[in-house]
Amino acid sequence: QVQLVESGGGLVQPGGSLRLSCAVSGSIFSLYPMGWYRQAPGKQRELVAFIRNGGSTDYVDSVKGRFTISRDNVKNMVYLQMNSLKPEDTAVYYCNVWPSRNNYWGQGTQVTVSS
Repeated sequence: QVQLVESGGGLVQPGGSLRLSCAVSGSIFSLYPMGWYRQAPGKQRELVAFIRNGGSTDYVDSVKGRFTISRDNVKNMVYLQMNSLKPEDTAVYYCNVWPSRNNYWGQGTQVTVSS
């Protein structure tokens, strides 16, 4: 059974940093690229970043230079280091394979950027 569990969210001031973690159980980790997604209030869920099995990455323009996605292929973990956070980064953050699959969504982790 596939399960993805996100953690690491919280309340942070503008300009601050957070590191999100995603624990991936099941057999999917080594098979697919992994992505971080987010959904802000009143908006559709969007892809933030993804990382291929070989380690190459890509980011949505709004987070380039501020966010870094990484994966640990031994621990089956995916991380999102978020620096220079802005209020518009406020959202629930999810991990999933890339492209996403509906049956893999977890509960997400809330990130709130506010002074």
